[in-house]
Amino acid sequence: MITGKQFKIPQLIGLAIGITLLTPVLAADFITPTPWSTLVSSDLSRLMPQDELKPLLAGDTEFLSLYRQHMSAQQRGVVLIIPDWQHLPTDNDGINFLRTQLNDLGYATLAMTVPDIDWQAVPTEAENPQSKPANSNQTESDNNDDSPTTPPAKPVHVEAIAQISNAIIDNYKLNLIARFNALYQSALNEDGKIVVIAQGASAAVLLEHYAQYPSTNIDAFISLSSYLPNSQRNQQLNATISTISPPLLDIYYSVDNPDLLLSVADRKRWVKRHSKYDYRQRELFGLRSEPQQHERLTKEVDGFLRRLF
Repeated sequence: MITGKQFKIPQLIGLAIGITLLTPVLAADFITPTPWSTLVSSDLSRLMPQDELKPLLAGDTEFLSLYRQHMSAQQRGVVLIIPDWQHLPTDNDGINFLRTQLNDLGYATLAMTVPDIDWQAVPTEAENPQSKPANSNQTESDNNDDSPTTPPAKPVHVEAIAQISNAIIDNYKLNLIARFNALYQSALNEDGKIVVIAQGASAAVLLEHYAQYPSTNIDAFISLSSYLPNSQRNQQLNATISTISPPLLDIYYSVDNPDLLLSVADRKRWVKRHSKYDYRQRELFGLRSEPQQHERLTKEVDGFLRRLF
């Protein structure tokens, strides 16, 4: 009985191996994941009230925005709300609270969904300045073997390492500005002033955009925890915010991005140097998801706007 079992097992193994070798290998097809912005638009279309949904078109790309009309006797203006990248306009970090509470203060709100982040964006040659000379030196050495060899390059001291390349940030900035321009054109149909409230990296790239004095004129810019996930570029942002034309309210939290907290004092220095007298900086204590901070955030925004108009 034992001998029979020892005889059958090798046969079964050989049969299984033979079937496996004769069966054609079928590779699973690669399925491209659904873009994040598509999932967001689908969720908002399903969960949000239909009268708040407002599709807009940025070039050939359609995106979703959320519109709420003012609920006061007189309209003071329209507020354009841009959340941080990979964040929703309904997140519980102050953005959604402003989107709903500013209506009672006389402002219509128009919040947009942000574009996707292209993590495969190709870096430009400006980020690798030594790549081209290295290739040219290699070509010259191949053509002329008798030429003396060039000495090795001296090591370069790097003070900070960029977390995310400029190519990724520039690609996101390009797509965000295209959506923002479409949002701005839609806001021109409203009465009163035009105010921009942006958060995080979205606020930072918009500040860079307005430092170039674009044609989209706004009456006030409110920045919530603006920073760039690139150390060198984040340092340049400190000087950039003091050169934009609109009045600027710079709000940050005591528990915030470490790079932002280190840049707070430097921003004041640049504002003083460039004499930007319509710049205000406010610190909110605690976490941005706390309801008490939402109330204070609304008061800071409303007080800043009432001082302007």
